[in-house]
Amino acid sequence: MSKLASILVVDDEPIMQEILGDFLREEGYSIDIAGSGEEGVELAQKSSYDCAIVDLMMPGIDGIETMQQLREIDTSLPVIMVTAFASVESAVEAMKRGAFEYITKPFKNDEVLVVLQKAIRTRQLELEVPQLKEEVKTLRKALKDKYSFENIVGKNRYMQEVYGLIEQAAPSRSTILIQGESGTGKELVAKAIHANSARSEQPFQVVNSGSMPSDLLESNLFGHVKGAFTGAVASKKGLFEVADGGSIFFDEISNISLEVQAKLLRVIQEKEFMRVGSVDTLKVDVRLIAATNDDLKKMIGEGTFREDLYYRINVISIMLPPLRNKVDDIPLLTQYFLDRYGKENGREDLMISDDALELLKGHSWPGNVRELENAIERAVVLAPRGGGISADLIREYIDPVTFDSSTSLVSVPAEGLPMKSVVTDFQKQLIVDALRKTHWVQKEAAKLLGLKPTTLNEMIKRHGIREENFS
Repeated sequence: MSKLASILVVDDEPIMQEILGDFLREEGYSIDIAGSGEEGVELAQKSSYDCAIVDLMMPGIDGIETMQQLREIDTSLPVIMVTAFASVESAVEAMKRGAFEYITKPFKNDEVLVVLQKAIRTRQLELEVPQLKEEVKTLRKALKDKYSFENIVGKNRYMQEVYGLIEQAAPSRSTILIQGESGTGKELVAKAIHANSARSEQPFQVVNSGSMPSDLLESNLFGHVKGAFTGAVASKKGLFEVADGGSIFFDEISNISLEVQAKLLRVIQEKEFMRVGSVDTLKVDVRLIAATNDDLKKMIGEGTFREDLYYRINVISIMLPPLRNKVDDIPLLTQYFLDRYGKENGREDLMISDDALELLKGHSWPGNVRELENAIERAVVLAPRGGGISADLIREYIDPVTFDSSTSLVSVPAEGLPMKSVVTDFQKQLIVDALRKTHWVQKEAAKLLGLKPTTLNEMIKRHGIREENFS
């Protein structure tokens, strides 16, 4: 930050005032705290702020009313809503009425920091503060370096193919579909494509397609005009307008409703759209990158995804392999995360034992690279001082459920377990094992599992099991 950013925190709970105040001061922000909406509005009339963090549920005037009064004082002030009563209704209402973003209690400090930094940058850019131009340029260069495709870790032959596709696809204007299981790094690949394209100096916007209802998503994508709906007290740009000249990434595009799919198709085909409540057409030049872990062709057959949209987004397809298919990359990834989290935690010299590494290589990693990253971060934090990362420390993470083949019992750890995901993962492993033993002849595999061939076929489709992913 080129100057000390000033934040207004409005919350009636003393503990939340203390938590947010102390944390944000430690991060270098100037903080004013109000115990009510009325007090917050009074402070805003006397001082200028770069952002406001407002609790939704307060006595007196509530968070939404407080936000509206704050924005009447300063129309460009971004307001982040905080609520312990998260619901679709409250989220839609807050965002429609002009909230920049909302976070739910209990929140992580890092989550607050990321949203806050984004809000402040957005305000500064909208105000076109001259001294920020050089900082924005430096930030964009840093992001380009960070997401250069050479920094996507992996030497496995599957990853070499991915590198080649990124290198070829990045300079083009074509839409790209990135497919892969959750945790394989789809967003990282999307950022690498943008960073290595001619649009790298322009915005990169991320759409979390499954995190909001369709009416709120539509407003977020295309913006709205003042008076478009109850509470639309000011016009607001959508993500397509903000991303003009750059790229927009749809994470889990399969979650978008058919109504929004139709409007998205128009943007891709005609490069134009209308804000919600407007009759004026806006032109836009945005490259679309989409990602999914669902079978879109199956969804087309079920009538839940438009076939014409599928062919529009699937001009170039990049398939990311699951971690279990690139075991030879696990040592390389492990060292990468060791270096990263060792530096963050002052444990740069931390080593991992050969036994621990073998355990990592033998795990199925249903959560893929993201799960491995979490395992290494945990090990770095919990490793004893003066020691290294042992097999026992790794085993506590990757083996919370033990299977005893002699008794066919699964033991549950004291802290509990996510039964649904454990059962799903175990079922998938049994199916893959049976298919491998029968050289992928489904009829023979069904006999081994005591299933009807049609039942096994349906399970294979449901789990997204493909022979090429397990060769």
